[in-house]
Amino acid sequence: MSISPILIGIGGGTGSGKTSIAKNLLEEYGEGEVVVIEQDAYYCDISDLPLEERHQQNFDHPDAIDIELFNQQLIGLMKGQSIDMPIYDFANHTRKTETRKVNPHHVVVVEGILTLHYPVLRELMDIKIFVDTPDDIRFIRRVSRDVEERGRTVQSVIDQYLKTVRPMHQQFVEPSKYFSDIIIPEGGQNKVAIDLLRTKINAILS
Repeated sequence: MSISPILIGIGGGTGSGKTSIAKNLLEEYGEGEVVVIEQDAYYCDISDLPLEERHQQNFDHPDAIDIELFNQQLIGLMKGQSIDMPIYDFANHTRKTETRKVNPHHVVVVEGILTLHYPVLRELMDIKIFVDTPDDIRFIRRVSRDVEERGRTVQSVIDQYLKTVRPMHQQFVEPSKYFSDIIIPEGGQNKVAIDLLRTKINAILS
């Protein structure tokens, strides 16, 4: 690659708007220039556990992420290497046998609630973004997503939110805000912030 890739980390609570920012960047620069890597693809493989035990796991704790593989593959992309990214099955809480081939890109966007939590990932990032959105808005978005896209019941989403999502947000996600370079309220709806981010990316690429 003629241009050294840049890595953008986007953190923030569940339903904050991280994905919408990533999609905006993808639309702006095109799939040939930008690739989005989701933290959720790197959940630890717990297929050895019974299904009922898998459902009870705390997926919002930092230990739920296979950080070694996550870090290793990001380093590979930054070195201009292709990777075989895991594909996660959210219904069964297992890692699928097939993988997704990801080739090097000029802009690598990694997004997830804990992406700014891990020091090894922060050290790789050129730009660190935290998306800050009110709790009630995030909760509504979480319910809608999990019911429509992941086959969950409303009650199961509420139970999980109270048991793990909210306390883990307070303990790990919210504090990671202070490692960010930019705090964006309301995610992809903040057009001014998106324009400023675009300007910064262009400056780095040029």
